[in-house]
Amino acid sequence: MEHAILTERLSKAYGRRLGIADLDLQVRPGEVFGFIGPNGAGKTTTIRLLLGLIRPTGGRATVLGLDAQGQSVAVHRSIGYLPGDFGVDVRMTGRQLIRYFSRLRASDQSRHAQTVGAGAASVGIRGWEASAQQMADRLGLDLDVPMGRLSRGNRQKIALVQALYHRPPLLILDEPSTGLDPLVQDTFMQIIREARAEGRTVFLSSHVLSEVERVCDRVGIVRAGRMAALETTESLLEKRRKRVTMVFDRVVDAAVFTSLPGVSDVWADGPRISLRLHDGIDAVIKEASRHTVLDMVVEHPTLDEVFMSYYDEGTVPHGGQTLPGGGPVAS
Repeated sequence: MEHAILTERLSKAYGRRLGIADLDLQVRPGEVFGFIGPNGAGKTTTIRLLLGLIRPTGGRATVLGLDAQGQSVAVHRSIGYLPGDFGVDVRMTGRQLIRYFSRLRASDQSRHAQTVGAGAASVGIRGWEASAQQMADRLGLDLDVPMGRLSRGNRQKIALVQALYHRPPLLILDEPSTGLDPLVQDTFMQIIREARAEGRTVFLSSHVLSEVERVCDRVGIVRAGRMAALETTESLLEKRRKRVTMVFDRVVDAAVFTSLPGVSDVWADGPRISLRLHDGIDAVIKEASRHTVLDMVVEHPTLDEVFMSYYDEGTVPHGGQTLPGGGPVAS
């Protein structure tokens, strides 16, 4: 299978409102793909189209080689899904919820295979429940507390367990870290890395850029329903501007740095000079070496800074696609 997820000119409009437009997306098997953008950019609309929960206005999508619309039941059979608005029956415990989903899954497998008997299905249920308990233990979650008595963070843990416990080949996670404390976020990131190490695919939609930077292999940035960038996390960070700060033993004329290639935003404070650098650093170092340098610090941009550069003034910098503004955008 060449692509775990493939979309071709996928579009969705809600009347006059834009959901997404002409979205071309390729997610490779075994990678963690970050799908990022602010609230309302079109991330959830894209996920609902991938799951066949809504119909596209145009284009098509395949998930695990299956048509997202015509074979949506088969798609659901092979994924773990965490919705951004996970709803629960407040009277149920987490264990009851997992048992309910496990029985549904076992019944579906029996009907689908037509050769799996009740005994084999019950073995599957026991295995899934053991897996759910193991994951709950890692997340510090009590599965026997009614969900109406759980905090928002603990309800989110329930949502994670139900998406992950059956170890599907594809995980589709919409804002998975919402409400989790930092320690639990670290555990969740480790679980995602383990899924990747096992060859499973993760499609992670988020506006929390720090988690994307930590765990994703590639990143798609969506703006106003359109793709603004599709790159590896490393290359996306590498091509953005670095902040270089130099401290000399005396005051140096900052103007000599302004004409260097790739340099912008130069400012001086006594013997300290700071600048932004787009490409390379050789010319800056050669110019600085004409003087006595006491210290030099190179700060690489965070993904947050990179992301915001795709929203400044409605354009994509450095030769990327210019994206139009427009009316209201659906989420």
